Amino acid sequence: MSEAAPAAAERAVGGVRRLRAAWRALAPEQRLVAFAALGLLFTMFLPWYSTTSPGKLGRKIVAVHDTQSAIGAFSWVEAAVLLVAVGVLALLFARGERRAFHLPGGDGAVITGAGVWACLLIVWRFFDKPELGNGVSVGLEWGIFVALAAAVGLVLAGNRVRAAHRPEPPLAQAEPPPPPPGAPIPVRIPDERPHLEETRVMADRSPQTPGARRSGPVPLSRESAAQDTAEFRAVSPTEDDGPEEERTEALPSEEETQALPSEDETQRLPGSGDDDDPPRLPGLAE
Repeated sequence: MSEAAPAAAERAVGGVRRLRAAWRALAPEQRLVAFAALGLLFTMFLPWYSTTSPGKLGRKIVAVHDTQSAIGAFSWVEAAVLLVAVGVLALLFARGERRAFHLPGGDGAVITGAGVWACLLIVWRFFDKPELGNGVSVGLEWGIFVALAAAVGLVLAGNRVRAAHRPEPPLAQAEPPPPPPGAPIPVRIPDERPHLEETRVMADRSPQTPGARRSGPVPLSRESAAQDTAEFRAVSPTEDDGPEEERTEALPSEEETQALPSEDETQRLPGSGDDDDPPRLPGLAE
């Protein structure tokens, strides 16, 4: 007995913590559904029916008036209403704990349908009252009207949940069993591989000559060098460049470099054979 009492207390504390955590995880419209379901459950203990039965007071026969709650006059109608309230609360508790399951039409449609069913059952009791004994006349009490209002509130709250369109928790996908030892592992190559697009573009731009396939950097062509030189000359001077005479002149292009005389032509210039006079380029002033 000494060990059972702490274990029961620990389970009770754990249940309260679960209820608090589930309540905090509910959305505002789901909390309205919880209030409506709790109200419907509470009305089951209110007086639903009034009874009048014959009784004896001494030698006289008098009418005895009494009231009965839905739990006291329990039948299949009251059981169905109780099942609606408990089922909605169980659904909300499971959603608060992020249980993954799907209902046809969604939670909002199921809650709305449950509220409509409870309304129909309560209205049915307006015309078909339960039999509580021989010679006992049964009437209606104020508790059954409160229960009808709670059922209508459950319908409205279910419509709020349906209009919110909140996604249900995703279903957990079962992991496939591990393959047996030595079994081949299947490899699936996706049809679309975006990382190959860049490789295709580079292959289209690269030259398809045998010389271009060798390893190493691609040599710079004359057209590219001339274009780079033209772009370098076209750059406008900025304020930070300093005086114009101090700017660095652009490098001559490849054509201008080829226009200079070679070493053999320099040796064939007049006066190149004289050891005392240095060779002079044509066109220079004496």
